[in-house]
Amino acid sequence: MKAVILAGGLGSRLKPFTEIIPKPLLPIGEKSILEIQIERLKQYGFDEIFLATNYKSELIENFFGEGNRFGVKIRISRETKPLGTAGPLTLLKEELHEPFLVMNGDILTLARFGDIFEYAASREARLVVVIKKEVLPFAFGNILFDGDRVTDVIEKPDLVLHILAGIYVMKPTIFELIPENEYFGMDVLIKAMLRQGLPINKYELKEYWLDIGRLNDYEKAKNEYKTYFENGAKP
Repeated sequence: MKAVILAGGLGSRLKPFTEIIPKPLLPIGEKSILEIQIERLKQYGFDEIFLATNYKSELIENFFGEGNRFGVKIRISRETKPLGTAGPLTLLKEELHEPFLVMNGDILTLARFGDIFEYAASREARLVVVIKKEVLPFAFGNILFDGDRVTDVIEKPDLVLHILAGIYVMKPTIFELIPENEYFGMDVLIKAMLRQGLPINKYELKEYWLDIGRLNDYEKAKNEYKTYFENGAKP
């Protein structure tokens, strides 16, 4: 099975760390984010992994090589200009002739990739998006009213959101919808499909998940690594 890891971002919100190395190579415990992701993917049968790179690509290329020490085949796809989160996939369209998994290179997760892939295979949609329920505390009371009359107050209600988890499964026909050599985001792709009435399925992730986008997220990831990953998380 094939997977693409989007590892080309600048990681601007993680400076000064990312001024030296690209975000996917930031260490968490004794391994980098990318190493953890590749090992998890391998556990679920993904044996060919493409790394879509841009910023400091040479460091990623030198570190992973062809993937021999990880027991998988690693291929590097290098952008010559920023292409967003969906655009880089077009550089690989000649390599992806079967359903494939895509994930952001800054996610720490215990997602069961095999279950996600199996679910997507059972659906006709050319795109399956993985979502994650997030409950955010709200610091203020919410007043309900009818005209000038107050009808209720909800004290500091939690905000319940379902967010994109940065994991997708796509069928090769998705390339009909992504322009080549053009900056194109996953959000733009989703909106374009909805406008055309094309079906998109969702898979809700229940397992541990963390987006490492900011400095406090990085610190949280390092603190939680021992609990969830250090002893070798099982599928």
